[in-house]
Amino acid sequence: MGETTPENILRLTRTVVLVGMMGAGKTAIGKALSARLDVPFEDSDAEIEAASKLSIAEIFDRYGEPFFREKESQVIGRLLEGPPCILSTGGGAWLSPANRARISEKAAVVWLKADLSLLWNRVKHKDSRPLLRTANPRETLAELLAARTPAYEQAQFAVETRAGWSIDQTTDAVMDRLGAAGIVEMTR
Repeated sequence: MGETTPENILRLTRTVVLVGMMGAGKTAIGKALSARLDVPFEDSDAEIEAASKLSIAEIFDRYGEPFFREKESQVIGRLLEGPPCILSTGGGAWLSPANRARISEKAAVVWLKADLSLLWNRVKHKDSRPLLRTANPRETLAELLAARTPAYEQAQFAVETRAGWSIDQTTDAVMDRLGAAGIVEMTR
């Protein structure tokens, strides 16, 4: 993207939505992109938790996944109507054809692609993932990854997240893709 100076300011031309599996780095990369581009960072899961005053796990337990997915769609729709931002979505948000259509119409979509080993290393010690509360969470994660990959492959951009890469390195890779596509522009 080149070096940013006071004369050269980066401008986001449309919202960027980050999709991918739990543990792919959507929140970390989203916050880094937000800081670099000086635009708001939004997290659909955090918005749902704030509105309901419940954790995602509690929502799943009390009301079930279909209820959560309905609220998730509503929140994403609302966030897409605002000014350009970086929007991190839950791992399952992109699976809904209606969400995919709405997001693709209003935003640039980046799939943060990670392999099973990396994902497992990032989520195995967290108990906040309701879909992994199974007898064999690693196997469940593998099944989710296999089932969701065809939907994730429909994203406009794919950026591989790699073990050993820093947040800055992955953010650089996303910025390069967005810059090449004109989603991030250098202004003077």
